[in-house]
Amino acid sequence: MSYQYSNEVENMCCVAKGPKHGPAPIPEEGRWVEAKQITDISGYTHGVGWCAPQQGACKLSLNVKNGVIEEALVETIGCSGMTHSAAMAAEILPGKTILEALNTDLVCDAINTAMRELFLQIVYGRTQSAFSENGLVIGAGMEDLGKGHRSMVGTMYGTNAKGVRYLEMTEGYCTRMALDENDQVIGYEFVSIGKMTDFIKKGMEPNEAYKKSMGTYGRFDEAVRYIDPREE
Repeated sequence: MSYQYSNEVENMCCVAKGPKHGPAPIPEEGRWVEAKQITDISGYTHGVGWCAPQQGACKLSLNVKNGVIEEALVETIGCSGMTHSAAMAAEILPGKTILEALNTDLVCDAINTAMRELFLQIVYGRTQSAFSENGLVIGAGMEDLGKGHRSMVGTMYGTNAKGVRYLEMTEGYCTRMALDENDQVIGYEFVSIGKMTDFIKKGMEPNEAYKKSMGTYGRFDEAVRYIDPREE
Protein backbone atom coordinates (compact mmCIF):
# COMPACT_ATOMS: atom_id res chain seq x y z
CA MET A 1 0.00 0.00 0.00
CA SER A 2 1.39 3.40 -0.96
CA TYR A 3 0.88 6.53 1.13
CA GLN A 4 1.00 10.21 0.35
CA TYR A 5 3.47 12.25 2.38
CA SER A 6 3.62 16.01 2.78
CA ASN A 7 6.62 17.89 1.34
CA GLU A 8 7.88 18.48 4.87
CA VAL A 9 8.04 14.75 5.57
CA GLU A 10 9.46 13.94 2.11
CA ASN A 11 12.38 16.30 2.74
CA MET A 12 13.23 14.81 6.13
CA CYS A 13 16.21 12.51 6.56
CA CYS A 14 15.70 9.06 8.10
CA VAL A 15 16.46 8.44 11.76
CA ALA A 16 16.65 4.81 12.84
CA LYS A 17 14.08 3.54 15.34
CA GLY A 18 15.72 2.25 18.48
CA PRO A 19 13.81 0.11 20.99
CA LYS A 20 11.15 -2.28 19.73
CA HIS A 21 8.60 -1.58 22.44
CA GLY A 22 5.74 -4.02 21.80
CA PRO A 23 2.33 -4.14 23.44
CA ALA A 24 2.15 -5.04 27.11
CA PRO A 25 1.15 -8.70 27.48
CA ILE A 26 -2.37 -9.31 28.76
CA PRO A 27 -3.69 -12.44 30.54
CA GLU A 28 -5.87 -14.57 28.28
CA GLU A 29 -7.12 -18.02 29.15
CA GLY A 30 -4.06 -19.00 31.17
CA ARG A 31 -1.53 -17.37 28.80
CA TRP A 32 0.20 -14.02 28.46
CA VAL A 33 -0.54 -12.59 25.02
CA GLU A 34 0.88 -9.60 23.18
CA ALA A 35 -2.31 -8.67 21.35
CA LYS A 36 -1.61 -7.04 17.99
CA GLN A 37 -4.78 -7.90 16.10
CA ILE A 38 -8.34 -8.96 16.80
CA THR A 39 -7.59 -12.67 16.31
CA ASP A 40 -5.24 -12.48 19.31
CA ILE A 41 -8.16 -11.81 21.66
CA SER A 42 -9.88 -14.54 23.69
CA GLY A 43 -11.87 -14.46 26.90
CA TYR A 44 -15.21 -14.83 28.64
CA THR A 45 -16.68 -11.97 30.65
CA HIS A 46 -19.64 -9.68 31.27
CA GLY A 47 -20.57 -6.05 30.62
CA VAL A 48 -23.41 -3.94 31.94
CA GLY A 49 -25.11 -1.15 29.98
CA TRP A 50 -27.99 1.29 30.33
CA CYS A 51 -30.15 3.30 27.95
CA ALA A 52 -30.21 7.09 27.62
CA PRO A 53 -33.33 7.61 29.78
CA GLN A 54 -31.81 5.08 32.23
CA GLN A 55 -35.07 3.19 32.46
CA GLY A 56 -33.57 -0.17 31.57
CA ALA A 57 -30.31 -2.11 31.89
CA CYS A 58 -28.59 -4.99 30.13
CA LYS A 59 -26.05 -7.56 31.29
CA LEU A 60 -24.19 -8.94 28.27
CA SER A 61 -21.93 -12.00 28.54
CA LEU A 62 -19.68 -13.01 25.63
CA ASN A 63 -17.39 -15.99 25.09
CA VAL A 64 -14.72 -14.90 22.59
CA LYS A 65 -12.31 -17.35 20.97
CA ASN A 66 -9.56 -16.04 18.68
CA GLY A 67 -11.39 -12.77 18.18
CA VAL A 68 -14.75 -14.34 17.25
CA ILE A 69 -17.83 -14.35 19.47
CA GLU A 70 -18.81 -17.98 19.89
CA GLU A 71 -21.45 -17.50 22.60
CA ALA A 72 -23.66 -14.63 23.73
CA LEU A 73 -25.97 -14.29 26.73
CA VAL A 74 -28.19 -11.18 26.86
CA GLU A 75 -30.08 -10.45 30.08
CA THR A 76 -32.31 -7.37 30.42
CA ILE A 77 -34.39 -5.67 33.06
CA GLY A 78 -36.69 -2.67 33.39
CA CYS A 79 -37.82 -2.19 29.78
CA SER A 80 -40.31 -4.31 27.87
CA GLY A 81 -38.95 -3.34 24.44
CA MET A 82 -35.45 -4.31 25.45
CA THR A 83 -36.40 -7.99 25.69
CA HIS A 84 -37.24 -7.96 21.98
CA SER A 85 -34.00 -6.12 21.22
CA ALA A 86 -32.14 -8.77 23.22
CA ALA A 87 -33.68 -11.50 21.08
CA MET A 88 -32.25 -9.82 17.98
CA ALA A 89 -28.85 -9.17 19.61
CA ALA A 90 -28.50 -12.82 20.66
CA GLU A 91 -28.97 -13.77 17.01
CA ILE A 92 -26.73 -11.02 15.64
CA LEU A 93 -23.66 -11.40 17.88
CA PRO A 94 -22.41 -15.01 17.48
CA GLY A 95 -20.01 -15.34 14.55
CA LYS A 96 -18.92 -11.71 14.55
CA THR A 97 -15.46 -10.56 15.54
CA ILE A 98 -15.43 -8.51 18.70
CA LEU A 99 -14.53 -5.44 16.63
CA GLU A 100 -17.47 -6.04 14.28
CA ALA A 101 -19.76 -6.37 17.28
CA LEU A 102 -18.52 -3.10 18.75
CA ASN A 103 -19.47 -1.36 15.52
CA THR A 104 -22.82 -3.13 15.06
CA ASP A 105 -26.16 -1.57 15.99
CA LEU A 106 -27.46 -3.98 18.61
CA VAL A 107 -30.91 -2.35 18.45
CA CYS A 108 -31.03 -1.05 22.03
CA ASP A 109 -28.93 1.66 23.73
CA ALA A 110 -28.44 -0.47 26.82
CA ILE A 111 -27.14 -3.46 24.82
CA ASN A 112 -24.83 -1.22 22.79
CA THR A 113 -23.46 0.32 25.99
CA ALA A 114 -22.93 -3.13 27.50
CA MET A 115 -21.02 -4.13 24.36
CA ARG A 116 -18.75 -1.09 24.72
CA GLU A 117 -18.02 -1.79 28.38
CA LEU A 118 -17.42 -5.48 27.72
CA PHE A 119 -15.09 -4.74 24.77
CA LEU A 120 -12.81 -2.71 27.02
CA GLN A 121 -12.58 -5.53 29.54
CA ILE A 122 -11.81 -8.20 26.96
CA VAL A 123 -9.16 -6.30 24.99
CA TYR A 124 -7.38 -5.35 28.21
CA GLY A 125 -7.45 -8.91 29.56
CA ARG A 126 -9.81 -8.17 32.47
CA THR A 127 -11.91 -11.26 31.88
CA GLN A 128 -13.46 -13.90 34.08
CA SER A 129 -11.35 -16.50 32.27
CA ALA A 130 -8.06 -14.53 32.21
CA PHE A 131 -6.17 -17.11 34.28
CA SER A 132 -8.16 -20.22 33.33
CA GLU A 133 -6.19 -22.53 31.05
CA ASN A 134 -7.95 -22.73 27.65
CA GLY A 135 -10.69 -20.46 29.00
CA LEU A 136 -14.28 -21.50 29.58
CA VAL A 137 -16.16 -23.94 27.37
CA ILE A 138 -18.73 -22.64 24.92
CA GLY A 139 -21.87 -23.07 26.96
CA ALA A 140 -20.53 -21.33 30.06
CA GLY A 141 -23.14 -18.60 29.60
CA MET A 142 -25.97 -21.12 29.83
CA GLU A 143 -24.36 -22.61 32.94
CA ASP A 144 -24.36 -19.13 34.51
CA LEU A 145 -28.15 -19.24 34.46
CA GLY A 146 -28.29 -22.32 36.67
CA LYS A 147 -30.52 -25.38 36.41
CA GLY A 148 -33.67 -23.38 35.76
CA HIS A 149 -32.08 -21.53 32.83
CA ARG A 150 -33.49 -18.24 34.13
CA SER A 151 -31.75 -14.96 34.97
CA MET A 152 -31.27 -14.08 38.62
CA VAL A 153 -33.68 -11.24 39.34
CA GLY A 154 -34.42 -9.30 42.50
CA THR A 155 -37.40 -6.96 42.79
CA MET A 156 -37.97 -5.10 46.06
CA TYR A 157 -40.35 -2.25 46.77
CA GLY A 158 -40.55 -0.02 49.84
CA THR A 159 -42.29 3.10 51.12
CA ASN A 160 -41.66 5.19 54.22
CA ALA A 161 -45.30 4.84 55.20
CA LYS A 162 -45.75 1.07 54.76
CA GLY A 163 -42.28 -0.47 54.73
CA VAL A 164 -40.73 -3.06 52.44
CA ARG A 165 -42.21 -5.64 50.08
CA TYR A 166 -40.21 -8.57 48.67
CA LEU A 167 -41.56 -9.32 45.19
CA GLU A 168 -38.91 -11.46 43.51
CA MET A 169 -35.75 -13.12 44.83
CA THR A 170 -33.06 -15.23 43.18
CA GLU A 171 -34.99 -18.32 44.26
CA GLY A 172 -38.16 -17.15 42.56
CA TYR A 173 -41.46 -15.29 42.86
CA CYS A 174 -42.16 -14.28 46.47
CA THR A 175 -45.60 -15.46 47.60
CA ARG A 176 -45.52 -14.58 51.32
CA MET A 177 -43.36 -12.58 53.71
CA ALA A 178 -42.84 -13.74 57.31
CA LEU A 179 -43.09 -11.11 60.06
CA ASP A 180 -42.20 -11.34 63.76
CA GLU A 181 -43.98 -9.76 66.75
CA ASN A 182 -42.44 -6.38 65.83
CA ASP A 183 -43.63 -6.65 62.22
CA GLN A 184 -40.04 -7.05 61.04
CA VAL A 185 -39.25 -9.39 58.13
CA ILE A 186 -37.68 -12.68 59.24
CA GLY A 187 -38.16 -14.78 56.10
CA TYR A 188 -40.16 -15.36 52.95
CA GLU A 189 -41.87 -18.02 50.87
CA PHE A 190 -41.23 -18.36 47.15
CA VAL A 191 -42.14 -20.41 44.12
CA SER A 192 -39.54 -21.26 41.48
CA ILE A 193 -41.23 -20.40 38.18
CA GLY A 194 -38.64 -22.32 36.14
CA LYS A 195 -39.07 -25.54 38.13
CA MET A 196 -42.85 -25.23 38.10
CA THR A 197 -42.92 -24.78 34.34
CA ASP A 198 -40.65 -27.78 33.83
CA PHE A 199 -42.89 -29.96 36.01
CA ILE A 200 -45.98 -28.91 34.05
CA LYS A 201 -44.23 -29.58 30.72
CA LYS A 202 -43.55 -33.12 31.94
CA GLY A 203 -47.24 -33.70 32.59
CA MET A 204 -47.65 -32.80 36.26
CA GLU A 205 -50.90 -31.12 37.29
CA PRO A 206 -50.41 -27.34 37.73
CA ASN A 207 -51.47 -27.25 41.40
CA GLU A 208 -49.14 -30.10 42.28
CA ALA A 209 -46.31 -28.50 40.28
CA TYR A 210 -46.93 -25.20 42.08
CA LYS A 211 -46.69 -26.78 45.53
CA LYS A 212 -43.64 -28.87 44.61
CA SER A 213 -41.81 -25.77 43.39
CA MET A 214 -42.27 -23.83 46.62
CA GLY A 215 -39.67 -23.18 49.29
CA THR A 216 -38.90 -20.86 52.19
CA TYR A 217 -35.93 -18.84 53.40
CA GLY A 218 -34.94 -17.51 56.82
CA ARG A 219 -36.97 -18.12 59.99
CA PHE A 220 -40.18 -18.48 58.00
CA ASP A 221 -41.76 -21.04 60.36
CA GLU A 222 -41.21 -18.82 63.40
CA ALA A 223 -43.32 -15.94 62.06
CA VAL A 224 -46.16 -14.41 64.07
CA ARG A 225 -47.96 -13.57 60.83
CA TYR A 226 -47.58 -13.80 57.10
CA ILE A 227 -48.48 -11.26 54.42
CA ASP A 228 -48.89 -11.37 50.64
CA PRO A 229 -46.47 -8.68 49.44
CA ARG A 230 -48.71 -7.82 46.47
CA GLU A 231 -52.04 -7.70 48.28
CA GLU A 232 -51.38 -6.57 51.86
